[in-house]
Amino acid sequence: MKKSLLLGAAFLLAAFSAPASAELKFKPGEDSRFDWANYDELKKVDLKGESLSIFGPWRGEDEALVRSVLEYFSEATGATINYASSENYEQQIVIDTQAGSPPNIAILPQPGLIQDLASKGLLVPLDDATASFVKDNYGAGQSWVDLGTYKDKDGTAKFFAFPYKADLKSLVWYVPENFEENGYEVPKTWEEMMKLSDQIVADGGVPWCIGLGSGGATGWPGTDWVEDIMLRTQSPETYDKWTRNEIPFNDPAVVGALDIFAKIATNPKYVDGGVAAVAATDFRDSPKGLFTVPPKCYMHRQASFISSFFPEGTKLGEGADFFYLPAMDAHADLGKPVLGGGTLVTITKDSKAARAFVEFLKMPLAHEIWMAQSGFLTPLKTVKPEAYANDALRRQGDILVNATTFRFDGSDLMPGKIGAGSFWTGMIDLVGGKSPEAVATDIQKSWDAIK
Repeated sequence: MKKSLLLGAAFLLAAFSAPASAELKFKPGEDSRFDWANYDELKKVDLKGESLSIFGPWRGEDEALVRSVLEYFSEATGATINYASSENYEQQIVIDTQAGSPPNIAILPQPGLIQDLASKGLLVPLDDATASFVKDNYGAGQSWVDLGTYKDKDGTAKFFAFPYKADLKSLVWYVPENFEENGYEVPKTWEEMMKLSDQIVADGGVPWCIGLGSGGATGWPGTDWVEDIMLRTQSPETYDKWTRNEIPFNDPAVVGALDIFAKIATNPKYVDGGVAAVAATDFRDSPKGLFTVPPKCYMHRQASFISSFFPEGTKLGEGADFFYLPAMDAHADLGKPVLGGGTLVTITKDSKAARAFVEFLKMPLAHEIWMAQSGFLTPLKTVKPEAYANDALRRQGDILVNATTFRFDGSDLMPGKIGAGSFWTGMIDLVGGKSPEAVATDIQKSWDAIK
């Protein structure tokens, strides 16, 4: 066992031995943004003397935020909650579950890891009522049920993972002033977006900022482009088959998505700095062209987190804004698909408190407390939108709630040698001039090699 993992285990034990004791962030009943009826209902659950151990991925500021939510559960029910994380939480949860010393609750952002735990009999299935709740109360509800469903050690599919806290990737960022000065309107369809791209070129501008650089992970932003295009050209079922290699990577459906991205990223008139800059530009630097005078580019497709790399003082909604990466008129039957990620709550050691905690997460209040502070999105339709900390988050939440399909980042669902290997390098080859067919075939060969 690595020394770092031993240290992680020691940290885990220490953290579980001392519950947090912070005061409630918002006093119950005093702020109309929150569903305080949930808190009153929660107080009817008696968990005095019960301890609930929760292991999750959140550290630093995010740990403080999740603790602020957990305090409401603890205060209302009387349960003692012990939350902990580890720098190596993916390895640590495997060690703890296999050693027979798991926490009650494990919260994880990796579906592949959850499937591995479920297949080894290390997770406790949630009930059918919880799956039905997600289907009925989450935007694109069936998508979230599917995401939380895994095969157990007998190969039987069961609902194991409750979704809590989502990430949104299907966004295009722009500067409203740049659009207004040129009379550009936010496109409502993919076809309109490409017409706008051509109009910007005709006006002497460059439509797109694209940067695939990310050190050892160079290429990953291109995979997000391809995944979003797959969801706009193919059925969700085809997307799922692709991520499992039930259709080959060089299937025409995938080659077509690669080709659409290539026609944008390898068009020297379309990208800031020309084609050579696409692979060379770090993804954190790639949106900077939106803010130059005159602008070096007008649009940038990237997930919600990218605003952290905007110039200091940029106010969302004014200095920068976003729109949903639109669906295609040519595939209108696919509705409004959304690409993203998120964390999934599983029970690794059953208890009355663990079951009550999952019930708590069904309550709008469990989402609203974090929503009101920072960086939290939810597809739960029953939350009060006014609880969001700002208008940008509220609008992103609206995209999630109104999605017809949600799919997890495809490269994260693939084996590491593909999703964090040949798929990344394939994107660099693609923008370097290799044909979509050749890139797809190379990736499929790497997949065949691990079968």
